[in-house]
Amino acid sequence: VWMWISAAFGISSKFTECSLAVKYRVQNDRGEMLGGPMVTAEYGIPAVYGSKFKGFGKVLGVLFALFAVVASFGIGNLTQGNAAAEQLHHAFSIPSWGTAIVLTVLTAMVMLGGIRSIARVCAFFVPFMAVIYILGCLYILAVQADYVLPAIRYILDCAFTGEAAAGGVVGAAVMTAMRTGVARGLFPNEAGLGSAAIASAAAQNRNPVRQALISSSGPFWDTVVICALT
Repeated sequence: VWMWISAAFGISSKFTECSLAVKYRVQNDRGEMLGGPMVTAEYGIPAVYGSKFKGFGKVLGVLFALFAVVASFGIGNLTQGNAAAEQLHHAFSIPSWGTAIVLTVLTAMVMLGGIRSIARVCAFFVPFMAVIYILGCLYILAVQADYVLPAIRYILDCAFTGEAAAGGVVGAAVMTAMRTGVARGLFPNEAGLGSAAIASAAAQNRNPVRQALISSSGPFWDTVVICALT
């Protein structure tokens, strides 16, 4: 439940960051559009508060870029790579180092092509990935249909009662459920983290609001729909 609530707030935060990314994006020497929180901080803050804040905005932009690089290893590489390696090893006895090599090569092929390459690959693979995943979840839910309604009741009970965590008082248990739900909600949709805004800045859409509306639909589909099916 708290995961779904965080998605509702994530829709608004993603709308804001993606609209700003398109509004304050810049074009490099190769004709590529660059944007995101680091560009918004460098050019947006002086545009709103005056040229005297130009240095401050640039410092914030550099700090975000550094923090994003560090965070990418934890939220963008290690977790997903480890999960894929564990599942492939468990199901097909594929060694973890083999999965790591393949993922590294494939990721490099996409990343070295720049933001346009990332956007093209995502635009091609993500719809197929989502459809296959949703169909798989619906099949499992259909096979286990008798457990669906009890599971929903259990989810609602655990969100607001002492069963949300083992031991402790009710308040602490609910806080644990809230923290876990919000964390799991933010992990898939990246709302408020700024990383999604970098991709939005490369879109051909010239209208910041229109692009932001498209991007803000992400938290609904991946958190409210796909995570709920999970």
